[in-house]
Amino acid sequence: MIQDRDSAELRELIDKEALRGIAARYARAIDRRDRELLLSCYHDDAIDHHGAMFRGGPLDYADWQPDVMAPFEVTAHYMLNSSYALDGDIAEGELYFIAYHRTHPPGAREMIVGGRYLDKYERRAGVWKIAYRSLVWDLSSDFAADPAQLAFLRSLGDSGCGAADVSFTALPMLAGRR
Repeated sequence: MIQDRDSAELRELIDKEALRGIAARYARAIDRRDRELLLSCYHDDAIDHHGAMFRGGPLDYADWQPDVMAPFEVTAHYMLNSSYALDGDIAEGELYFIAYHRTHPPGAREMIVGGRYLDKYERRAGVWKIAYRSLVWDLSSDFAADPAQLAFLRSLGDSGCGAADVSFTALPMLAGRR
């Protein structure tokens, strides 16, 4: 009996780690502007409901990303605490996030939003992906970027996002991972 319980607990840990992996891939996909990586997070028939901003399937969501991200020089999506419930090949998850957005200079602005992704997942053909995602928005701030702070940040070294981000050359194994 102990072996059966250990086996079930191990399966649950493996499944939850797969779900956490989706969250990490999603954040990287959004910040690196990586369409294929973004699509790898969703089942083809999934729905993403970003409140009043967007509601639709993964292809439309991926098509929407270049326009919504165009105003930003840098974005950084941080996935925080998460809770998952599993029932066979379906799961639910609540993921807290904070997302930083900085517009292009001159007149750069910094925007920080936070909230929770309320996800429903399905494992199909042995692979977990998002079947439905909705957002709860919990915080928002918007302020002028301090030019001195931006200069200091740039003096520290590499910064950026999108396809030119240094992570693609510094971490080539991650660059092609789906």
